[in-house]
Parts: sequence; structure tokens; C-alpha cells
Amino acid sequence: MDRLWNRIGVRAASLGLLAGGLVGGVYLGQDQVGQARDGQADLVVQTDADEMRLLKERQGQHAAARAYQRVAEEEAATEAATEAKAAAGKARKLEKKATEQKAAKKRQAAGATVPYTGQIPTSCSQYSGNRAIGCALMLDSGFAISQFPCLDKLWTKESGWNHRAKNASSGAYGIPQAYPGSKMSSAGSDWLTSPATQIKWGLGYIKGRYSSPCGAWSHSESTGSY
Repeated sequence: MDRLWNRIGVRAASLGLLAGGLVGGVYLGQDQVGQARDGQADLVVQTDADEMRLLKERQGQHAAARAYQRVAEEEAATEAATEAKAAAGKARKLEKKATEQKAAKKRQAAGATVPYTGQIPTSCSQYSGNRAIGCALMLDSGFAISQFPCLDKLWTKESGWNHRAKNASSGAYGIPQAYPGSKMSSAGSDWLTSPATQIKWGLGYIKGRYSSPCGAWSHSESTGSY
């Protein structure tokens, strides 16, 4: 009888252990499945975060590229505007010069005297006509007002300050009696009819050869010409 109860007890214990193992296995399996699911969820979250970070980086790069492009376009537009402005200014100057040259040629062809557009200083106010122009341009050339009496006597002797004066025998022409008269073209294309152009050339000639109007007048008195 005792042996029978012992066997029953052993079997009962074995069944209990087996049942416990099964229950434990179920719990363990459920725990592992839960851990796997948690791991997959964490992986999905990390993947989403990485993709979001990558997306933000790309957006930042695109924004930087657009900003750089805008700056480059603005700089190019500014540079183009500056170049266009400079070109327009240059074109206006060339157009003005061409217009002036054309007008001078017309006056020259018509024989009209080219008017003087500069200012006559008060120190030259006692003179008029071509003498006043000569006085003003002489001061502009750096000579003192005390030199003008010499210049006045020199060119009164040469041409009477007549910008159309022509020496029939030598061919000398204009206020300074340049020979040939075409020499004065170095001072302006309107040398035939412009007192100012003739005077500028004559003052340059005097300065280069005699240093001053009084030096030229002194030489003229000594030799009869300058």
C-alpha cells in the first residue's frame, strides 16, 4: 500500500513539474515575443528619426544652395548694372564728342567762327573779343597776368588778333600765324575758325620754345619774328 502511494506521489510531483514547466515556458515565450516586438518598435522609431534627420539635412542644404544662388544672382545683376551704366556713360561721351565734332565741321564748312564758351576772369575784363579769350587762356596755361602785355603786342604785330589772318606770301595762318596753319590741328580740328584753338596752340608753341610770352616778344623784337 505504501509503495502504491509513493508511486502516486511521484507521478503527481512529475505532473506538477511538467505543468509548471509548461506555464513557465508560456510566460518565457510570451516575454521573448514581447521583447522582440519592443526591439522592432525601437528600430522603427530609430529609423524614422534617422530619416527625419536626413530630410532636415537635405532641406538645409537646399536652402543654403538657394540662398547662395540668390546672392550670386544679385551680385551678377549689380555687376551687370554697373557695367551697363559705365557703357552708357561712355556712349554718351562718345556721342557728345561726335556731335561736337560734327557741329565744328559744319561751322568750319560754313566759315562761321567757333564761339568761346569759357569764362573770362575779372583780371582780363579790360580786354574784349579775341584778346579777352587770349588773356583767359594764357592764365589757364599758367602764365601770370603780367605776361599778357607782351602777348598782346606779339600777336597784334603778327595778325592783329584776327583768327582768319593769312599771310599770302608764306601761308602762315591765324592769330599766332602758324606755318603751315594745319599745325594747329594738334589743338583741335576746328583750327580754321576757332580763336580758342589757335590761341591754345600758340601758347603751347611759345611755352615750348621761348618759355613765356615776354620771351617770345623779346625774340620777335630782335629778329622780326618768333
